[in-house]
Amino acid sequence: MSANPETSTALRDDMLKAMRRMARSVAVISCRDGERRYSMSVTAVDSLSADPPSLLICINRNSSIYPPLDAGTDFCINLLAADHRDIAVDCSGRLKGEERFTSGEWEDDLLGVPCLRNAQANLVCRQDGRFDYGTHAVFIGRLREVRLAGEVSPLVYVDGAYTTSAPLRALCSA
Repeated sequence: MSANPETSTALRDDMLKAMRRMARSVAVISCRDGERRYSMSVTAVDSLSADPPSLLICINRNSSIYPPLDAGTDFCINLLAADHRDIAVDCSGRLKGEERFTSGEWEDDLLGVPCLRNAQANLVCRQDGRFDYGTHAVFIGRLREVRLAGEVSPLVYVDGAYTTSAPLRALCSA
């Protein structure tokens, strides 16, 4: 029995409306394939396991970063700070290809993975598995390095807009 296309479309649209209500930290996934670097803004990042330390990222298979990830390249999850809005916009489509690395200060780790120098955190991962689901692929990254910088002040995406969040302790002391 196949799903009613009208029901499927309505359910999809309702799901997308509901997901706009979920505030998520913004990250830029970056990787290198030979001489070419790739980056993409995402919110579909999450921890997977503490033992082994690992995370997962969800990437649309039509995105430009998909082919090198599909080939098994290592990647960095760069957690953006509140003042990184322009980097998020540039890496979500305003700029293309190598131009995306003109926004922010980038450096390569010892194995050549590009990392945003002043990100809230750089989570450098060795790719350790993947699977496809619908339009996306889920890539598992086993942590090989973590760098932390600055105060906790994440860039957050909710209801189609970038914002930030205040620590709860600041709200409680008011």
